[in-house]
Amino acid sequence: MILSGRGWGKNRTAGEWVIDKAKMFPGCRIALVARTAADTRDVMVEGESGLLAISHPQSTPRYEPSKRRLTWPNGSMATLYSGEEPDALRGPQHHFAHADEIASWKYPDATWSNLMFGLRLGQHPQVVVTTTPRPVRLVKELVADPTCVTVRGSTYENRANLAPSFFSQIVAKYEGTRLGRQELMAEILDDNPGALWTRDLIEKNRVSRIGDLVRIVVGVDPEASSGDGAAETGIVVAGAGVDGHGYVLNDATIRGTPFEWGRQAVGAYHRHQADRMVGEVNNGGEMVGYVIQSIDPSVAFTAVHASRSKQARAEPVSALYERGMVHHVGAFPELEDQMCEFVPASGQASPDRLDALVWALTTLMLEQEPVETIVYDDEPEMISPY
Repeated sequence: MILSGRGWGKNRTAGEWVIDKAKMFPGCRIALVARTAADTRDVMVEGESGLLAISHPQSTPRYEPSKRRLTWPNGSMATLYSGEEPDALRGPQHHFAHADEIASWKYPDATWSNLMFGLRLGQHPQVVVTTTPRPVRLVKELVADPTCVTVRGSTYENRANLAPSFFSQIVAKYEGTRLGRQELMAEILDDNPGALWTRDLIEKNRVSRIGDLVRIVVGVDPEASSGDGAAETGIVVAGAGVDGHGYVLNDATIRGTPFEWGRQAVGAYHRHQADRMVGEVNNGGEMVGYVIQSIDPSVAFTAVHASRSKQARAEPVSALYERGMVHHVGAFPELEDQMCEFVPASGQASPDRLDALVWALTTLMLEQEPVETIVYDDEPEMISPY
């Protein structure tokens, strides 16, 4: 397992390992698994350090996107899989595998288990894991596994091959911070003292399947600007089950223009057949509702203006988690990072994904706090969402 900071070269290293195995064992079968199908294609196969780019011209594998397959001249074959579809790994058998960013897989346990059950060909099946070390259970288990060799590296070790502006503008911003220790120095960090959520709290209530839902809400925390340095617009979908519990169904957060995040929110609303969308208007004023309604007037949208602090709104939702009343359906790594890093006492602003989560779960499961509520019942004037 390669635990390394951003830019260390873990994908290039793993890609060279895959090519080496394909050459050494003609006719072997290899699994390539990333966070999403797009990541498997765009990073592991077609990326700057992907298999097509780093292969020798005389031994470049033939890529068949429609079959999710790479085939080398000697008959070795690699098949593409996604951490979002663990059942696709049921049945197929492999000699070797490359598992990329396992700490960000939506269904890490199911995907990893199915991959391991199929890793049964040849005399010595092996897998190389590449990931930024989020403190999730699967990563911790592999670090503690005596059969797993762990290699660590920091971003600074590959400085000679990275753009100077990356260090002056990006790295310098995070040096010395908790996020920097994780993303640059590849440290596995414990929970942040004072945070309202812990990894264990989220993990013990995680589920892979749900029963019937009686209501679904899309929470939106909008970003009014879209220029350089703009924050993301938090978009989180949650549902209330017949059992009275809450279920986090999707994190569709995006960075973009009002039209882009509006379209993303409306898309999530329809995909999940939501009953209502709730959006905070503190930053964007009535612009939020008009953006949503101008894209799709059929969306049932409620704009809310909070009268209490973000901490006061987040604490009752955190209490629902402590009571075992809220479950994440799969994993949402970026959202869970924000939840476990937000320390109200520090004075830091609560992040976008977390705010969207709080609005959705408050609407579903808690009595409405005192807010100024604006419900858009009439079709608004069609305006430019830019």
